Amino acid sequence: MRNRQHGFTLVEIAIVLVIIGLLLGGVLKGQELINSAKVKNAIGEYRNLSTYIYAYQDRFRALPGDDPGVANRLSGATRASTGGTVGNGRIDGAWNSTTGSDESVLFWQHIRLANLASGDGRDPMANGVTLLDWLPRNAFGGRIGVTGNSPVTGWSGSFFICQDNLAGNFARQIDIAMDDGLPSTGSVRLLANSAASGTAIAPTALNDASLYTVCAAF
Repeated sequence: MRNRQHGFTLVEIAIVLVIIGLLLGGVLKGQELINSAKVKNAIGEYRNLSTYIYAYQDRFRALPGDDPGVANRLSGATRASTGGTVGNGRIDGAWNSTTGSDESVLFWQHIRLANLASGDGRDPMANGVTLLDWLPRNAFGGRIGVTGNSPVTGWSGSFFICQDNLAGNFARQIDIAMDDGLPSTGSVRLLANSAASGTAIAPTALNDASLYTVCAAF
């Protein structure tokens, strides 16, 4: 008796390929939706923080972080002692400062205790508090911060909100949604990743795969 060999027919192979294509398409579409949601979340951080600042200023006639009378207004609040001059009408200190007594760090405690933002309202220098865990993160795992000191020389604004750890393609999407889509002009500008300040990234130097800091002026 002769042995008969069996294999897949062309129809069966075609069905398998179609199924694989559908699965890959679903995975890629799902990742695209996740990335889109993260970008929208990052954009929302800029808008929410600016709202918190204006709301605090309207309520207390001072800026969070820079408020000289915050200890009398909010129970448990800490008055800044470094980063700049308290009460000068500017949130001093680097946006990504890791000094717990800086205005730009205590900004977060003040808006949390004022019930404008959620989060740990303890003194960031208190025992048991790990500062980098206490500070907020964006959807991409990067820092979010506020400063009154322009991160780009000659760039004007009352305050600046920055986020880092943003890939070039996501940074570009944020710039397009909020401004002119150009990394070195307008109200949104890109810096080297995790830079407290520096020169804005030139359009020709923007790389989708590299990470950047994205700052918005208000």
